[in-house]
Amino acid sequence: MIAVTWTLLLSSVVVTVGAGPVKQSFSLNRRSDGFPYPLDEVDKLEEDSLAKFQAYLAKKNVTSHGCTLEKAAKRQEWHDMTVPMREEYIRAVLCLQSKPPKANQTEYPGVMNRYDDFVLTHETQAFHLHSTPHLFPAHRLYIWAYEKALREECGYTGYQPYWNWGRTAADPANSPLFNGNMSSMGGNGLKTNYPGVPTMGFTPPYDMIPADVGGGCVTEGPFKNMTVSLGPIGGVLTDIPKNPHPRGYGANPRCLRRDVNKYAAGQTYANYTYALITESKDIDTFQAHMLGQPEKNDWGVHMAGHYTIGGDPGGDFYSSPGDPVFWFHHGMVDRIWWIWQMQDPENRMNVLPENPPQDDFVDLNWTASKVNTWDLNDSIGGNGGEFCYIYV
Repeated sequence: MIAVTWTLLLSSVVVTVGAGPVKQSFSLNRRSDGFPYPLDEVDKLEEDSLAKFQAYLAKKNVTSHGCTLEKAAKRQEWHDMTVPMREEYIRAVLCLQSKPPKANQTEYPGVMNRYDDFVLTHETQAFHLHSTPHLFPAHRLYIWAYEKALREECGYTGYQPYWNWGRTAADPANSPLFNGNMSSMGGNGLKTNYPGVPTMGFTPPYDMIPADVGGGCVTEGPFKNMTVSLGPIGGVLTDIPKNPHPRGYGANPRCLRRDVNKYAAGQTYANYTYALITESKDIDTFQAHMLGQPEKNDWGVHMAGHYTIGGDPGGDFYSSPGDPVFWFHHGMVDRIWWIWQMQDPENRMNVLPENPPQDDFVDLNWTASKVNTWDLNDSIGGNGGEFCYIYV
């Protein structure tokens, strides 16, 4: 693995603890020169929230297992990473796709590599991952486990990037994330008769995300030769060959397909995310609005991000992690949850939708150890101290 120097411009943060403002040595490792994207209202809200969060951490240090803001891993936005940093990440994903799987191939014959292990987790645990108390904490564990595999099994020296949707909302296909360069996550799919994606829980005439200009195989970038094996399961994409396994776990080799969709991206501008964070006064409202409000024809930023990727397997609820951009999208979801928590950490760091019992747990089988759900709330010291990260 080629060594990479991680150098960024730093923007300092002034936090208020006790009687007055105190200049801290802690800084966000975020590019502050406005290139290629200036900080948006959500970025600024995050920075403005750090004072309250640091004061909260000072009180709970004993339960943070030694993790602090200074020590925490810093997950960066893809467009703030240098080209060498992006290329190192891409090599790690391709490495994971070349390693043998850990899942039982007799039971799950479509699992061809280590990357497929993570896709299979989402397929077999879809309802566990997306149940009301588990959506945020279970995906937090899921992303962490994937990041851990990239670092420990493929020598990646960075951390899982996230995708700030608002930066690319106006023209996602031509952003550095999707433009097809070898330092991108691959290009759009070829133009086909792709029908678009039906939205979940919506009624006509607003039940279909219309196709953009893609839908076919990705032919540019580092994932142009990627083989998708598992799925489809959801039955949404009618032009994809049916999986030979009765539950969708068989080998169904095909290309990675995408329809990078500007129509769906229209609900991912920063103002939508900012409103979600600032107008949701409790965790149940926050989750409900994140997932969308059908009565208002509002898909929610979570589904809008998924629909922006589209295609196969990105448009399949079950198999969507088969597109490597999935991890960027759910990194942003996790980041938004963290920023929402920071608005009132004393009251928001220890709440979950519908208040599950104290012995509730998340079990991702071969992907991560079984963990108490409540111990996944905090990225600073959660998961028995295994979580020690923030977003910058």
